[in-house]
Amino acid sequence: MMGGQSQIENAAPPAHVAVIMDGNGRWAAERGMPRVMGHRRGVEAVRRAVEAASDLGVKYLTLYSFSTENWKRPQSEVRDLMGLLRQFVETDLKRLKDKGVRVRIIGDRSSLSKDLVEIVERSEAETRSNDALNLTIAFNYGGRDEIIRAAQALAARAASGCLDPQNITQSVFSAALDTHDLPDPDLVIRTSGEKRISNFLIWQAAYAEFVFLDIYWPDFERKHLAASLSEYADRDRRYGGAPATAAG
Repeated sequence: MMGGQSQIENAAPPAHVAVIMDGNGRWAAERGMPRVMGHRRGVEAVRRAVEAASDLGVKYLTLYSFSTENWKRPQSEVRDLMGLLRQFVETDLKRLKDKGVRVRIIGDRSSLSKDLVEIVERSEAETRSNDALNLTIAFNYGGRDEIIRAAQALAARAASGCLDPQNITQSVFSAALDTHDLPDPDLVIRTSGEKRISNFLIWQAAYAEFVFLDIYWPDFERKHLAASLSEYADRDRRYGGAPATAAG
């Protein structure tokens, strides 16, 4: 049931959980299936993750769906991934809206087809007033690309005389990012056993905790999110300070 109380005992869940959904292709390959089948099963895992995040008290869930580097994949696979986003919105938008989920899409929209941009804008517009769960999908997204676009926007403002370069602080820079209205992630989860950030939220995740899971994304279930939240609860988050148990 969405909107339920957290099941993590004696600890508040992280407000913002971000997930690098990795391993769809390998999941399919190990089963003798085409890669697109892994991506389709990955969509089912997205639905489970959204339900579980809300049930467990997470307020912000960000999913890394399609990176700026994914354009290098075979065109047939890229078309399949674009089609899955269309299908996900068409199939799930009403249910998400009814459940109080707000949908955001971050990333560079300039290279997306017109119909895909319209789908993205519609999903955001129709769920803008929702607040049960904030679901952000990173699509055609790359952390370095995001930082470059933010720097270009600030440089343009400075060149026009609207912004003093000396006034560009961390908060001003953050406000120019795609995630300007989102809190920084507290926890980043990556599936498939890989242990790298892969150009995902590289500014925002400066102080995030990381959990790496050996399972492929299509196998991700509620129990995996719950276990990740429990591990997070055991971490000592110091943000550069001394441990809580340190003297002095």
